[in-house]
Amino acid sequence: MVDVSQHELVPEHTLLGEAEVEEVLAEYDIERTDLPKLKRRDPAAPDGAEVGDVVKIVRDSRTTDRAVVYRLVID
Repeated sequence: MVDVSQHELVPEHTLLGEAEVEEVLAEYDIERTDLPKLKRRDPAAPDGAEVGDVVKIVRDSRTTDRAVVYRLVID
């Protein structure tokens, strides 16, 4: 079986620690539930991702070199 998370077209997905999550939420003045969602069973989700975790996704971008987005893991 192919591990999709290792494919060259899948951007880097990283689980954030609780302190990092609090910094992100404070920076954007939002609640955890305001974040876009990522299903726990998504093949690109990091190993060990649990419901309620926040994932940082770093993508290549034509305009800004790289784009950072955050997703809340749901079931």
